[in-house]
Amino acid sequence: MNYFTIFASKNNVDDIKVKISDVFAKGFAIEKNDNEYVIKSKALFKKYKLIIRVMSEDTDSDYFANNIPGMMGYYDNIPFEDDNLKELVLTQISVLNTVIAIESQKEINEEQMQLFTNLLSSIGGIGFLPNGTLLDDEGSVIVYPDGQSGPSDFRPHACTRKIRGQEVSSEEGEQRKNKTIAYLKEKAIPYTASLPQLPTIEACQFKNQEDIARRAVALLIVIQFACDVAQGGNIEESRDFFINMLRTYKVEDYLTSNERYFLQDSEPDVQEAINISWQYEAYWTLIWALGFVEKLNFPDEVCDCEYAIQVVSNCETFEQFYLQTVMRSQEEILDEADKIYRYHWACVDSRIKDQAAPAGMNESIVMERRRGLFWMIGHRSDEWDNMSMDT
Repeated sequence: MNYFTIFASKNNVDDIKVKISDVFAKGFAIEKNDNEYVIKSKALFKKYKLIIRVMSEDTDSDYFANNIPGMMGYYDNIPFEDDNLKELVLTQISVLNTVIAIESQKEINEEQMQLFTNLLSSIGGIGFLPNGTLLDDEGSVIVYPDGQSGPSDFRPHACTRKIRGQEVSSEEGEQRKNKTIAYLKEKAIPYTASLPQLPTIEACQFKNQEDIARRAVALLIVIQFACDVAQGGNIEESRDFFINMLRTYKVEDYLTSNERYFLQDSEPDVQEAINISWQYEAYWTLIWALGFVEKLNFPDEVCDCEYAIQVVSNCETFEQFYLQTVMRSQEEILDEADKIYRYHWACVDSRIKDQAAPAGMNESIVMERRRGLFWMIGHRSDEWDNMSMDT
C-alpha cells in the first residue's frame, strides 16, 4: 500500500465530502460509507482504487491521542536547519484536529499526486509523505526529513475552535512553565521548551467545588462497578447495587455518556472495565483538589485505592462528604496540571524512542492524572471522555 495524508485544523468536516467529490468529479466513481470513501478510476487502461478515510478529533479521539504526540515528537527530534520553521511546524501540529488519509493499492503516480495536492489545497492544512516530508497547502515542501527547509513560505493555520483552546502567551504562563522545567531539570526528566504554556488562571474555566465533589463520587462508584466486571463478578447484582449508590449520593447526573452506557450494557466489555478502573488515578486528583490527599506524589506508583474508597464510603450522604471538602487554590491545581502536561510529553517522547518512561514514571498514571487535572481547569472545554492528550 502507498499513502498520502492530509492533516488540517478545521471547525468541522462537513465540507470535506463536497471537496472530495469536486476533486474526483471527472473520471472516477465515488462510494461513501460513513467517513470512508472508495474512489475508483473509470479509465479503461489505468484502473486503480483509492480509499480515503476522514477522521476528526471529535469522533476519533483515540487516533489523535495515539498519533499526534508521536508526530510532534518526530518533528521535534528532526535537526531543522531553521529553528523558527521548527517552531512553526510544531505549532501547526499542536492544533491539528482533522485527518484525511489516502491509501492507494498501487504506487502513487504524478497524476494521482496532482489530485492529492488539489484536495490538499481545497481543504487547507499540511500534506505528509511516508518518508516524513511535509508539504504546505499548495504542495510545496515545508521541510525534508533531514531537516532541510523546502521552498514553502509556511505559516501555521488554526481553526477558531483550536485558537480558543490555545495558550495566549503571558508572563504568568511563562513563569509557571519555567518553574516546571526547573523541577524537571532537577529530576533529570527530559522536556521540550516548545511545549506551549497552559492558559492563565483567568483564562481557565475551572470547575467549582461542588461539581468536582459530585464528579468524584460518581466516578468512584462507576470504578467499583468496573472492578467487579473486570474481576468476573455477578454483573446484575453489582449493577443494581452501584446504581442504588449513585441514587443514594444523588450523583447520577454527574456520569459521563460513556459511563452511562457502560452501566446499562447487558454485557459490559471487560477491556472497557479495565480502562475505567485505571481512572482511580484521575479520581485521585479530584480528591487531592478537595483536600483529602495531602500531595500528588510522583507518578511511578498507583494511588492508595483502599483509602480512595474510604474517603467516600465513610460518609452516608453526599452532603456529609461535601462538608469535609477543603478546596485547593486554582493556582495549585494549575501548577499540577502544567507539571503533568510536561511529564506526559516526557513519557511520549521516551515511548517514541522505544525507551522506558523516565524516572520510572507510569504513562497510564500520568494520562489519567492529566484527565482529572485538565478537566478541573476546563482545558479547551474538553469533556471527560474525550480529554485531549496531545503533547
